Amino acid sequence: MKPVKVGLLGLGTVGGGTVSVLTRNAAEIARRAGRGIVISHAAAKEYNADAIQGLDQIGKITDDAFAVVNDPEVDIVIELIGGYQPALELVLKAIENGKHVVTANKALIATHGNEIFAAAQEQGVVVAFEAAVAGGIPIIKAVREGLAANQIEWVAGIINGTGNFILSEMREEGRDFADVLKEAQALGYAEVDPTFDVEGIDAAHKITILSSIAFGIPLQFDKAYTEGITKIERQDVQYAGELGYRIKHLGITRRRNGGIELRVHPTLIPERRLIANVEGVMNAVLVMGDAVGPTLYYGAGAGAQPTASAVVADVVDVVRALTTDPNNRVPHLAFQADALSDTRVLPIEEVETAYYLRMRAQDRAGVLAEITRILGDLDISIEAILQKEPEAGAATVPVIFLTQRVLEKNMNEAIRHIEELEYIEGEVTRIRVETLKG
Repeated sequence: MKPVKVGLLGLGTVGGGTVSVLTRNAAEIARRAGRGIVISHAAAKEYNADAIQGLDQIGKITDDAFAVVNDPEVDIVIELIGGYQPALELVLKAIENGKHVVTANKALIATHGNEIFAAAQEQGVVVAFEAAVAGGIPIIKAVREGLAANQIEWVAGIINGTGNFILSEMREEGRDFADVLKEAQALGYAEVDPTFDVEGIDAAHKITILSSIAFGIPLQFDKAYTEGITKIERQDVQYAGELGYRIKHLGITRRRNGGIELRVHPTLIPERRLIANVEGVMNAVLVMGDAVGPTLYYGAGAGAQPTASAVVADVVDVVRALTTDPNNRVPHLAFQADALSDTRVLPIEEVETAYYLRMRAQDRAGVLAEITRILGDLDISIEAILQKEPEAGAATVPVIFLTQRVLEKNMNEAIRHIEELEYIEGEVTRIRVETLKG
């Protein structure tokens, strides 16, 4: 049987890794796919030829990406350019030409996936995107196929390695955010402009995709609540540890009676949880199903080889499906296209969590009583209080509260009242708390 011909867009880090994996493991991949797979046509504006193993086995390389998607001999297009444009135009053109698509582009899928999948459905082609979430961890397949018998209750994940590296270093070495961010940039973990990573945008793209697959709703990135880690201070990491917690930057989506929670923010997790002990640039996703219970998926969330592993696995899946009736393939978002629900995504004000609150208060009688009165008036129960010793020459002391679960809108009102007190200095630091119990 003739080998399947692949067109590759992009020869950067992941593109080079994909060439390496496909050529190095060609025999094993052919055994799994049932046919050989070759890269017949690739496009890249620039690339480091010396750094890519197997480059000489590519049929031809051009700088014109549209020449690849319009090549009649190409069966599958792998999009590894990233970003929104020209990636969207290229993917839609490939689909229009009847070609299957594999992409690692989470921003593209999270924001334009509904349009892309509708076009693919009409043309009877597959769009595979395992590498778009958590790099080499096969979380898309796990939720979409391995857990297909379950009603998914919630998904929570450390799905950005840069943010996890920063928080890990802050805890282990007692360093400040800005200091660790500089190191992450020097090591290549963070971009020169780290906004997508540290402000949670990258994680929001990924949790948007997981939410759609878990709950059978359209992709709705614009409704994801997103909060970064730039305001996390070294003292918050320390105090969380004293209370038995660790701070992680989590993407969380949960089914509720009134809708679907979809959020990314710093979160306190009990230190005994496995996911709380995921350190460095590693990723982990915890999925709760009604039948299976909690399942944890751990591994490298980025990098040339791990991400290429997911890209090539998708190519193998597409090759296996080439002769399958389009109506009997695994649906893009796990549920049949006509069975997606219109369940609303909840605004953050309607989300219920516990909270860590840190404030600086004057060290005098009656202060704690007034704060607890405000919390009590809004039905906010206190789990624990931690008051630190006054620092030399300081007029205020750090006071930390752990609360029980409460609606975000109630907590917003409580914080507003607390910040209005004359003996509270500055703003109240608020970090949400999740126990992630089974």
